[in-house]
Amino acid sequence: MIVITAASGQLGRLVLQELLKSVPAHELVAAVRNPEKVSDFASLGVQVRQIDYTQPQTLDMAFAGAEKVLLISSSEIGSRVPQHTNVINACKKAGVKLLAYTSLLHADSSPLPLAAEHQQTEAALKESGVPYLILRNGWYTENYTDSIAIALQYGAVIGCAGEGKIASATRADYAVAAATVLLANDQASKVYEFAGDVAYTLSEFAAELSQQSGKQIIYQNISEDQYIYVLKNAGLPEPIAVMLAESETGAAKGGLFDASRTLSQLIGRPSTSLSESMKAALDLNK
Repeated sequence: MIVITAASGQLGRLVLQELLKSVPAHELVAAVRNPEKVSDFASLGVQVRQIDYTQPQTLDMAFAGAEKVLLISSSEIGSRVPQHTNVINACKKAGVKLLAYTSLLHADSSPLPLAAEHQQTEAALKESGVPYLILRNGWYTENYTDSIAIALQYGAVIGCAGEGKIASATRADYAVAAATVLLANDQASKVYEFAGDVAYTLSEFAAELSQQSGKQIIYQNISEDQYIYVLKNAGLPEPIAVMLAESETGAAKGGLFDASRTLSQLIGRPSTSLSESMKAALDLNK
């Protein structure tokens, strides 16, 4: 039995969809706070178990009988380590044979402040005695393509990444990788660095958007503080705005770049290109 936490989220849903291609539905568990959000999976025969990372008793029930668990990192920045530790402890109690964790690209050396909680979680995994697997995911291409409508409206992509190279991949790419390793044998103690095949700067992102949209789009590089202000004015909560701005500053220092092509080698195809992702996003915005 394979348990996917945060299964109602964007990444979790994609991982479940991928696993359903080769695993009987009754052998999969969607572990979520709100079971109603995965009613579509329940209708296919996937087991649904209610969990809360902050409530250990729910975790004990969720992982009962589990052979493998995918811990998708919490979205609650600043509270992740105790929440993840609760999951690790519950998996140890349940005798889970493999606990996979979605970490951050080059978490051990990343200049992104976001890496700190991932470093602590990785350390807790290694100290727990639970067989672990670390999936260090790079940036999601959707972090940028989801904002295409705003860029088209104002004629500019705004950020603070300078000329930092960003080797992003789509959530679907990372989901295929997660499903692949969960179904493979002998994965304990492995650490994967996952990123897109071809990196780009935000200037290059703006140029690609200009070409595909037929509108002149520039990249406007601003300071980290200015970018936080822009993101907050756009309606993002302050912790998210700060995280995104700090991450772009980290990108300027090389924190979102990787050229190993580990992701594409594992999934057996090239990662989804920026051009493909942008075309899909533009089609949705028509």
